[in-house]
Amino acid sequence: MEKLQYISQGFTIEDQELNIRKALENGIKWIQVRWKNAPENEFIKLCEISKKLCADHKTVCIINDHVQIAKDIDADGVHLGLKDTSIETARNILGENKIIGGTANTISDVLQRMKEPCDYIGLGPLRFTATKEQLSPILGFEGYEKIIQNLKGKSLEIPKIFAIGGVVVNDIELLQQIGIYGVAVSGQITNQPSMINEFKTAMQ
Repeated sequence: MEKLQYISQGFTIEDQELNIRKALENGIKWIQVRWKNAPENEFIKLCEISKKLCADHKTVCIINDHVQIAKDIDADGVHLGLKDTSIETARNILGENKIIGGTANTISDVLQRMKEPCDYIGLGPLRFTATKEQLSPILGFEGYEKIIQNLKGKSLEIPKIFAIGGVVVNDIELLQQIGIYGVAVSGQITNQPSMINEFKTAMQ
């Protein structure tokens, strides 16, 4: 599984598509299509465009929240928030071979996600981010450390956890030391797509 995800950004379908294209041109290999409060027909259109672009670039295409749209366009999978469709329902709709990720903010969320189970966990936020409207309590590096240590204390295998929420390239080294598998990035890649190479180098 890739260690770097780009979560798409933009207030219009044109902005979203442009940002996705730039990320792909700069070598991203995993895109999560996320466009909150979008008109449904435009979101579907964006997902269709994104799936084709990702296929052309041999890149994983994950849809945020919308399980049925992910199925309809044959996306590679879906990412679900804590209040979205359950992992079990999504698995029944999408089948065993699709990627299903789940959001978490606390140790109990992580344990729930491991039990469900999802393929990876988006754990955050690391710090404040303007990308998300209803932000969960900020974890900081200390929060990640506590959760990983808690899992180790229970002798549980550490799942594939992606840090999310205001992540920048300088965070990578410390996150990896803590035991975080990968990162999901939106702002820094949107603003500077050439940073993708720096992220990849930092994560080797």
